[in-house]
Amino acid sequence: MKRKSLSFLYMLTVGFLSAQENKHESVEMVTDRPDATESSRVVPKGTIQVETGGFYESYKDMGVKSETWVYNTSLLRYGLLDNLELRLGWDVSESIVKGNNRTISAGKTTISPLLFGVKLGITEEENGMPEIAFIGHLQLPFTASKVKRPETTGVDFRFALSHTLNEKSSIAYNLGAQWADDSPEMAYVYTVAYGYSLSGKIAAFVELYGDLPENSNANHLWDAGVTYLLKPNLQLDASFGTSITEGQDILLSAGLSFRLPN
Repeated sequence: MKRKSLSFLYMLTVGFLSAQENKHESVEMVTDRPDATESSRVVPKGTIQVETGGFYESYKDMGVKSETWVYNTSLLRYGLLDNLELRLGWDVSESIVKGNNRTISAGKTTISPLLFGVKLGITEEENGMPEIAFIGHLQLPFTASKVKRPETTGVDFRFALSHTLNEKSSIAYNLGAQWADDSPEMAYVYTVAYGYSLSGKIAAFVELYGDLPENSNANHLWDAGVTYLLKPNLQLDASFGTSITEGQDILLSAGLSFRLPN
């Protein structure tokens, strides 16, 4: 199901973009995937940017292995103003728990709470100061599958910053906080990613990210990956990672992003 949906999106996008002249091609496409670091760049006014894909993660502890397949993790971004975008995101996933060479729990395909938010461009990079944006989201409980439906609305916010180091490399980082999964406990979140351009179309990144709950153990993870700009408005990506603290043995991800003009 995942391969068919992604192939359909790919063919639809290539056909659409090839059929018309895109006046936004001169504006570099910057995405918020596949890493955990949200970019400080707002999508151009009047355009829709779709960032979609899937990932697999697993964790084994005391002989019990948990696996999660996310068939569709998508983010829809619309440029409302020159410095403001609207954001809509969702995940479609399935979790499986195994132990003693048998399946303990095989979950149904579920939809996570819909993510609705905004990204506001604050400053552009200038005179050694970073480009800065503010991002805020609400996680709407009533939009989720029953088994994933929290009782309260989740909230997260962060500041996204980025520095250009030279013609080929840059660094980006996020600082913020979140309240999710019906927990009254706030968790501080952080990310830092280093990106390097291997060519005009291929780039690589390595990233450290995590969260620090107020009264629980901190979670620290890392990942790395590549992006390939197939067309000015069409990008493919792949990444892998794992946790530094306990919680994740492996993460594998792949996806695509494309921008639709007016």
